[in-house]
Formats: sequence, C-alpha cells, structure tokens
Amino acid sequence: MSLDSDIIVDRRRIRRKLTFWRVVAALIAIAAIAGFALVVTPGTRGTFASAGSIARVQIEGLIRSDSDRTQALERLENSQAAAVIIHINSPGGTTAGSEQLYDSLVRLKAKKPLVVVVEGLAASGGYITAIASDHIIAQQSSLVGSIGVLFQYPNVSELLKTIGVKVEEVKSSPLKAAPNGFEPTSPEARAALDALVKDSYAWFRGLVKERRGMDDTQLEKVADGRVFTGRQAIDLKLIDQIGDEKTAVTWLVEQKGVKKGLSVRDYKLQPRFGDLPFLKTAAAVTLEALGLGSIAHQIGQTGVAQAVDRFGMDGMLALWQPAASN
Repeated sequence: MSLDSDIIVDRRRIRRKLTFWRVVAALIAIAAIAGFALVVTPGTRGTFASAGSIARVQIEGLIRSDSDRTQALERLENSQAAAVIIHINSPGGTTAGSEQLYDSLVRLKAKKPLVVVVEGLAASGGYITAIASDHIIAQQSSLVGSIGVLFQYPNVSELLKTIGVKVEEVKSSPLKAAPNGFEPTSPEARAALDALVKDSYAWFRGLVKERRGMDDTQLEKVADGRVFTGRQAIDLKLIDQIGDEKTAVTWLVEQKGVKKGLSVRDYKLQPRFGDLPFLKTAAAVTLEALGLGSIAHQIGQTGVAQAVDRFGMDGMLALWQPAASN
C-alpha cells in the first residue's frame, strides 16, 4: 500500500509541474508573438501613407481623448498621401475626446482632400467626427445624428440604506465632488450639472449649424437626440450623398482633383494593446489549453468587456446607445 501511495503522490506532483510549465510556455509564447507583432504589424504606430495612394482611416467604437491618435493623424498630415477617406462606425464617446478628434481632422483636412464614409453608425460624438469633413457619405441604412449630450452617473444611496452603510465626507463646499452617487443629488448639484449639459449641447448644436449650413428651423428638426437613417439624413442635410468608399473616391476625383486610379491603402491609428487581434487569439488558445475556453467565450458573448469599457469613460458623453432588450 505504501508503494502505491508513493506512486500516486509522485504522479500528482508530476501533473502539477506539467500544468505549471504548460502555463509558463503559453505565456512565453504570447509574449513572443506580441513582441514580434508590434515590430512587423503595420499600423501599430500609424501606417506609412505612400505617395500615389489614398489613405483609409477607420474610426470605430467608443471615442476618447487619445494623444497617440492625434500624433498619428499629424503624421498623416505630413505624409505623401494624395487624399484621405475617413470610415466611421461609432456611437460616440466623451465630448472632450470627440472634440479632440474633430480638431485633428479639421487640421488634416486643411492639408489633404478629405471625405467621410459612414459605415453603420455615426451618432453623437461619431457625428461630431463626421462633420469635420466637407462631404459626408453614408449608406441608405446607416444611422447618423443623435445630436445631444449626456451626463450619467449611478446613485446607490438607497442600496446603502438597505445594507446599513453610510459614507461620511468633509468637503470645502456643497458642490465639491457632486454628484457622488452615495447620497441623493441635491437640487443645487442637479442645476449645476444641467448647466454643464446645456452648455455642451449648445456647442454641439452650433457646430452642426455652422458645418452643415443649417438655419434654426432645420436645426430644430434634427437636434432632439434622435438618430436618422441615411435616406432620412440626406433630406435633413445631415449628410451629402448616399454611397460607399467607391462613391467617396469618385467624389475626390471629380471635386478635389485627385488623380484617377489611385489605390486606397489602410492607415491604421495606434490600437490599444488589448485590441490587437493576435493577442485575442493567443489568449483564447491559452484559455483553451487550461480548460477555460468556455469562460472566454461567455465573456465575449455577454459584452462584459464593452460594458466595462463604457463605464471607464469620465465626464460628459456624446454617446448614443439603444436601450438593452430584456
């Protein structure tokens, strides 16, 4: 019996060591792939835009302030690219991030012929991005608009009462760090937030009115927070043309004098490390090797990562998102 027990103990020890070294090997493999890809993958620092081509820039997902993106667009300003096509598929993001991106594209437009193509969505901050261009193209079923500003915060004061927790604080004035979510929002704090939202909303409306050449009557029709399809948007002056990238190239040739027949090449803005596809694949393989593949799949399907991404944004939002279905 003693010999059998020793054999079982040895086998368990060997199995634990084997599992440990498998994990270590997987992590080393991921690190090696990451290092290699950061060196050879085009676009991690902004793809070089060669002469005799049109640069294609993708603006996707939530928009935040991003100095790397700004620098990449500045490099594009000074490149030999003949023109730029901005593809947008975004529900917006922070007002500050959207303004930063808008300003970058305005500077880029001053040096390069530029046109925007709305893929599926250009709402709120995504639409702020789009109106940096003098010409906006969208598909018939694309969604654009959502002209409005949101300040959203959770309030857990009732929950804290239920569990018997009270947050104490000492602050210099009643409106310092208000709202904090730990107590009911005071009328004064709500009024202060309302003033912030209205001021940002006025800025957004003024930008749309100026860039899209609308009068007050036209602006009132589109500035109530709704989104519109491409078919509706063209009549409302939110976009200029129905079409796709080929339509954009034709417009650049006919209206901006860009040479006909130029190729369109991707100019990728620097992605966040976690957004790199090869890392997602490597992580999935590692989890599969550890028997945790189902967990990775569930996280991806439930949208947990996207939810965390959204809650990580600070400040006022120019963001559109339909209500979640039950």
